[in-house]
Amino acid sequence: MSGYSTIGGDVSGSVPAAAGADHVALQFQDSNLQTFPPTDARGKLTGSSKPPRDADDTFSRPAEPEQFGWHGYFNLLSYRPYFNVDTSDVVQRVGDSLVPFKGDFVEKTATNPDMYGPFWICTTLIFVTAALGNFAAYLAHKTSSAGDTHWHYDINKVSWSAGLFYGYVGLLPLGLYFVLKYLGVATGLVQLWCLYGYSLFIFIPTSFLSVVPVEKFKWAVVAAAAGLSATFLALNLRTHIKTASERWFLIVCGCFVLQLGLGLLMKLYFFTVQFS
Repeated sequence: MSGYSTIGGDVSGSVPAAAGADHVALQFQDSNLQTFPPTDARGKLTGSSKPPRDADDTFSRPAEPEQFGWHGYFNLLSYRPYFNVDTSDVVQRVGDSLVPFKGDFVEKTATNPDMYGPFWICTTLIFVTAALGNFAAYLAHKTSSAGDTHWHYDINKVSWSAGLFYGYVGLLPLGLYFVLKYLGVATGLVQLWCLYGYSLFIFIPTSFLSVVPVEKFKWAVVAAAAGLSATFLALNLRTHIKTASERWFLIVCGCFVLQLGLGLLMKLYFFTVQFS
């Protein structure tokens, strides 16, 4: 083994040769890599466990108006927190809308009003009323004396239904919001949208029952649904504005009558068949 020679001790990072009598121990120089994280934190990782600054947490926290300014009303990101609900929340709120005499829906949804439920309730109601309205007309046509003639599907029911329900839930709470603001009643626009949207859920099962080709049964079902829906809306509005405005009775009665009118309009346009 005389052909091998040892490496000099001044070379940093070399591997020591086999121990011998004349072996010189090597010392590694201190390096910042041995300390993690480095003490110099300029632009480097720190020892904290915080998420990165670009982590998207806007969906899990309420929107801040100052983040978007006045143009936030036209920014879809500002409405994301109002869709932050799960299935159990929506199911519970739908169940509350079917029991109108409690009058505590506004209080339950005060901290987290949503637009997810109202949007899908209105969308479902649009297609359900249009499709079942045509199906009810078909059944009435086949069971009438004009059953031998050709029947035509009325596609206009879809557009009229969309205008009716989207317009009602979108514009009526908006008008009510400005009225309450004028009277000095503190309320939220999204909270009103939430209340009105869930108040229409009962009209979905009503549409299925209105297919039965018995006119008196249709009137009874629609009247009961409109009454329950209007009661749910009126009691919750009364609970919210009774102590804030002396004109609460007129406002509640007006909303009650308009809700009954919506049920009447739905019955007359979608589930009343007139033969020429």
